[in-house]
Amino acid sequence: MTSDPAGAVTPPTPPSRLPKAIPVEDVVRLLEAASLGDTPVSLRDRALFEVLYGVGARISEAVGLDVDDLDLDADQGSVRLLGKGSKQRLVPFGSYAREATAAYLVRGRPALAAGGRGTLALFLNQRGARLSRQSAWAALQTAAERADLTGHLSPHTLRHSFATHLLDGGADVRVVQELLGHASVTTTQIYTMVSIHRLREVYAGAHPRAR
Repeated sequence: MTSDPAGAVTPPTPPSRLPKAIPVEDVVRLLEAASLGDTPVSLRDRALFEVLYGVGARISEAVGLDVDDLDLDADQGSVRLLGKGSKQRLVPFGSYAREATAAYLVRGRPALAAGGRGTLALFLNQRGARLSRQSAWAALQTAAERADLTGHLSPHTLRHSFATHLLDGGADVRVVQELLGHASVTTTQIYTMVSIHRLREVYAGAHPRAR
């Protein structure tokens, strides 16, 4: 044939894949499982997961943190993240993440740093070098198994949960956009779909004429 009869046909749009978030109680179980033993590694893992969930950091942003990127002030604590395109952003540091990080800096990091050559990296492996993304992923899987959390769970799951729980709590989507470091609010709006889904569940279960 000299022309394509299907040339003007628009392919179907695949359904949007909603980010996977876990309930707050599952996040708490994960964090508690990570901190069992009070060892340098468990202190590190608890601080790492608190940062991933508490500030919505990407895993690359979290493992890329240096000690100097933290402000542990009790009233106005913040963390400086280096995001995509080398764009920096300041994100508020909540009390749980701040306390877990402070405990790691005092009781965990010095022991890990003793085996290395000296680095400004915040999160260290057992050789005293900067923790890799792969090692952080493995630590999360270990904690998830210990907490008996089934299903796919990744460091990005904590970032998704951070955004979803903020929106469920009434946060403005523009604020969440800034916290996540999204260049466009369109990227952030997919999380509003998650929240709407949650609202529909509540509506269906609570309203007498919802069904």
